[in-house]
Amino acid sequence: MLAYIARRLVATIPVMAMVAIVVFAILRLTPGDPAAIIAGDDATAEQLEKIRETMGLDRPIYLQLVQWIARLLQGDLGVSLLSGTPVLDMISDRMGPTLALALGTIVVTVAIAVPLGIIAAWRQGRLLDRAIMTLSVLGFSVPTFVIGYLLIYYLSIKLGLFPVQGYKPLSEGFWPFAQRLVLPVLALSGVYVALIARITRSSIIEVMGEDFIRTARAKGATERVVLMRHALRNAAVPILTIIGIGMASLISGVVVTESVFNLPGVGRLVVEAVLARDYPVIQGLILLFSFVYILINLLVDLLYPVFDPRIRY
Repeated sequence: MLAYIARRLVATIPVMAMVAIVVFAILRLTPGDPAAIIAGDDATAEQLEKIRETMGLDRPIYLQLVQWIARLLQGDLGVSLLSGTPVLDMISDRMGPTLALALGTIVVTVAIAVPLGIIAAWRQGRLLDRAIMTLSVLGFSVPTFVIGYLLIYYLSIKLGLFPVQGYKPLSEGFWPFAQRLVLPVLALSGVYVALIARITRSSIIEVMGEDFIRTARAKGATERVVLMRHALRNAAVPILTIIGIGMASLISGVVVTESVFNLPGVGRLVVEAVLARDYPVIQGLILLFSFVYILINLLVDLLYPVFDPRIRY
């Protein structure tokens, strides 16, 4: 197992290197000039040239790439072109709200989606199954930001149950912290509940036709035991896979949700960096997202043998 983990971690190195080079090239080749954004509309050509020289943007692209990779190998993601703050510090400062939002979404999603999928499989073809599947289609169809604004309008503005926007760290008390996360978590969970509920239902229905399920029933096992002990465990591998994919794709959902609810997380940092063409921040964030994606996939792979002993590494 340790050898497998080591091989997977080593394999991430060329992937991360490729991501870094592609992102660097795309950012440098797309139109736009960070110096012009920093200098403002009234800047002269001399002022723009001076800013480019200060930031190193006047050097050849290949030289900028070599210098950036050299710093990267030393664990230095560079400094923001706008604020001069180290990128690593900027990301660290913004991680709290994003982690809270992502973990809350995962917990709520799994807690709702897996039971819904089990119930739908158990009542296959009946009214309850059709109702759950209809809701899951709605979950797919309605964009996250629309759900977010609807929640703000009805639960915050109309009923006054939750603050409209903002974030409070856990250090300021659990209730203020949780109160401001309820709506973003619900908004972000919608699509993932729909996705995981459908996969859970399909996986369990497929397993329910296997011989070992008939054997369990023939031995007198109750339907609850058949579903929870035999069917769910054997259907866990595809469910785990889709949960992993969902967790990784949370990144894109976080960007939108943090903007709607004004959460000061890395999602908003992405938007701010892109608008300002702050290259080091964008590069650092994309590398971080890529690494998280690879790490989640590794974690999901390591969990497979826990649910299916036939899988060995």
